[in-house]
Amino acid sequence: MSKQIPVIEEILSANDLIALENRKLLDAHGVLAVNIMASPGAGKTSVILRAIESLRGRLRIGVIEGDVAGRVDADKVAQTGTPVVQINTGGGCHLDAPQVQSALRQLPLSEIDLLFIENVGNLICPTGFALGDHLKLMVASVPEGHDKPLKYPGMFTVVDALLLNKIDLMPYLDFDLDAFRTAVRALNAEAPLFEVSCKTGAGIEDWVEWLIRQCS
Repeated sequence: MSKQIPVIEEILSANDLIALENRKLLDAHGVLAVNIMASPGAGKTSVILRAIESLRGRLRIGVIEGDVAGRVDADKVAQTGTPVVQINTGGGCHLDAPQVQSALRQLPLSEIDLLFIENVGNLICPTGFALGDHLKLMVASVPEGHDKPLKYPGMFTVVDALLLNKIDLMPYLDFDLDAFRTAVRALNAEAPLFEVSCKTGAGIEDWVEWLIRQCS
């Protein structure tokens, strides 16, 4: 086991160096990058599509889509006319800096103000690999239950903002909103929490206005 530790550290160090290069490239073009993380089905792509719709004419958007396989989500984004690059990890549970670097080279960064990086659906691995992003956003959802902060504290601790999606389902599910809020605040007292519904549009504008402020 002890012989593996230097190897792991070397890999992470190499990833971090490339993440720094990614950040410098984004900064040089004036692009704010948001790393969106969530479990599968929480609504990452729906959140991005809502933001694209709400920000049209206000901010120029680009998207990097991370998935194990396929390009279903990238195709949805492309239909909006938004520049998008698909990354397939081939089984990997997270994106890494070299993958993002390759995707950045394929995007018209001079024509983008805000870049969404949709990470692979996972509540553990994505937090361990720097990408060069400026902000980390987590999307939780009502059907997942109010106990997710207790089960996956690492994710809730490191993010800069949180979205609780699918609040339109609250009347039909046993979700304790107060317990969720309390658990989130115990882990992360600073990150704003937006309660939204991508289906109805509830709360989306508040989150979008926050994004605009981050870009400015």
